[in-house]
Amino acid sequence: MTPSKPEEGEGTADKKREALAGRVLTVNDLVQYQDGTVASRMLVFKKTGTITLFAFDAGEGLSEHSAPFDAVLSVTDGIADVAIAGEWFMVKSGEMIILPANKPHAISAKERFKMTLTMIRE
Repeated sequence: MTPSKPEEGEGTADKKREALAGRVLTVNDLVQYQDGTVASRMLVFKKTGTITLFAFDAGEGLSEHSAPFDAVLSVTDGIADVAIAGEWFMVKSGEMIILPANKPHAISAKERFKMTLTMIRE
């Protein structure tokens, strides 16, 4: 009896994340810009939190929303505007901003922009 093959794509993301463990990584090489959209790649997905990389084309963004957990937005390339509870902040490469739990926030890329988003769950 031959074991059944996993369906296409099943576990693929987990295997790709596992392949990154224990290696030196260049953050900006892990997610690529795509014209007219926001690209993302999840690196860590645990009960205690997630780390996701994003690449925004110029003028793209995330509309206002909130999350039940704190998140740390770290800019790795470019410039963006970030709103937290209606107050806007400009962030650029090398800077970070904490997005507090349950506060509405939004992101707008002023130019091509990459970031890591680390969400801490309680």
